[in-house]
Amino acid sequence: MQSINQLVEHPLLSEKQVTLVLKREDLLHPFISGNKYRKLKYNLLAAKAEDQNTLLTFGGAYSNHIAATAYAAKEKGFRAIGVVRGEELENSWQSNSTLSRAYEDGMRFKFISRNDYRKKEDPEFIEQLRKEFGEFYLVPEGGTNSLAIKGCEEILTHNDKEFNIVCTSAGTGGTASGLINASFSHQRILGFSALKGDFLKNDIQKLASNDRWDLNTDYHFGGYAKISEELINFINDFKEKTKIPLDPIYTGKMMFGLFDMIKLDIFVPNTKILAIHTGGLQGIAGMNSVLKKKNLPLLNI
Repeated sequence: MQSINQLVEHPLLSEKQVTLVLKREDLLHPFISGNKYRKLKYNLLAAKAEDQNTLLTFGGAYSNHIAATAYAAKEKGFRAIGVVRGEELENSWQSNSTLSRAYEDGMRFKFISRNDYRKKEDPEFIEQLRKEFGEFYLVPEGGTNSLAIKGCEEILTHNDKEFNIVCTSAGTGGTASGLINASFSHQRILGFSALKGDFLKNDIQKLASNDRWDLNTDYHFGGYAKISEELINFINDFKEKTKIPLDPIYTGKMMFGLFDMIKLDIFVPNTKILAIHTGGLQGIAGMNSVLKKKNLPLLNI
C-alpha cells in the first residue's frame, strides 16, 4: 500500500523558493496510524508464522502505537495486551480517549509504575509477564525492531528520487532508520527528535546502514508529549493555511522545526524536501483535554 505525496503551499515556502511535499502516511489506514502501519506489518506476519494468538506491547497514555496495535490485533484476530506507563491511570483510563478506544478494540491493560516501565527490555521482567499472561508475541515500545525497520524501508518509492532532503519525526528511531536504509545515494535524511536528550542518535546509529543522516534535537519542546502555546498556534495556523492537520507529539514538532530552519535559510533555494506525515491524529482529542485543564488554546481538529 502506498501513500500520496501532497505539495504544501505556504507563503514562507514561496518566499524562500523551497519545495516541500508531505508524504501522507496518515492516510494509509483509517485506524492504524501512518508509520505504525508500516512497523506492524511484518511483526503481525511473524506472530502468525509463530502460531501466536496474543500480542503484548508497551506504551504511554496517549500512545499512537497502543491504539494502532489494538486495532491491528482486532483486525487480524489476535488478543492484545497493553502494558501502560503510569499506575495512576488504573482508575482513570476510561476518560483517556486513546486508551478507551484501544479497550473498545479489545486490548486489555496492565498499568505499571514508571520505575517498572524502565524494565521493558529486561528478560526477567518479560518472563514475569509471560507467567501472568501466558505465551505472547512481544511487539516493542513504539513498535521498533528489525521487522519494523523492514516495513519502514517501504515508505520511500522510486518516485521520491527527486528529493534532496527527507524529513521525519523520531521517537524510537525505527522510522528514521528505515528511511536512511532505503534512501537514494544523493539524499540526506533529517530526523527531528520528539524526545529530550541525545540518546536517540546512538539508537539510530545501531540500526542505520549508512551515515547520510542528521538528528535535530532542538525542537522537542521539553520532551515527549510536552507542548507549548507556540507549537499549538503553529499547528493551528498550518492547518488553516494548508488544510493539513498535524499531531502535536511528532509531526507537528517536525514541521515547526522544519519551518524554523527554512526561515533561517538553512536550505538553499530550489531545495526539494519530502517530509513524512507519520499520523498520530487520534491523540489530538486526548491532548485537548490536557490543554483545557491548563487553560491553554486547543488544537483545531
